[in-house]
Amino acid sequence: MDITNTRYNNMTKSASPSSKVLKNCISAFLIGGFICFLGQISTDVFAMFVNIKIAKTLTTITLIFVAALLTALRVFDKIANVAGAGTIVPITGFSNAIVSSAIEYKTEGFVLGVGANMFKIAGPVIVYGTVASVIYGVIYWVMQML
Repeated sequence: MDITNTRYNNMTKSASPSSKVLKNCISAFLIGGFICFLGQISTDVFAMFVNIKIAKTLTTITLIFVAALLTALRVFDKIANVAGAGTIVPITGFSNAIVSSAIEYKTEGFVLGVGANMFKIAGPVIVYGTVASVIYGVIYWVMQML
């Protein structure tokens, strides 16, 4: 069966579902913004009892814990299906990446399963963030020397 590139591309377009970019962007913005709003509210509440630096730390810990719990209860994936990138951008996405990998590999044991594989998804993000921050720091340091 001979198919030309043009015909193949047309077949692929007709079989592929259309993307609802505007709807996806609005959902990501609203749900991601809501997550950040909850983070700000928790910071304000914690700040009533402790200094602001500790309140920010407690907020980060709380968001990580809630995202990990929702991932373990299989609720986070349902939220992410609606929110898309709105759940990935805040620290909750990082927590979800770690916990979901750990859950996936728990049958292989704690050391070779969970320990060795839980950073498969989040590991490159950590490395990229670290390398990018070092490069930025070096550029900043050089600019300060001039």
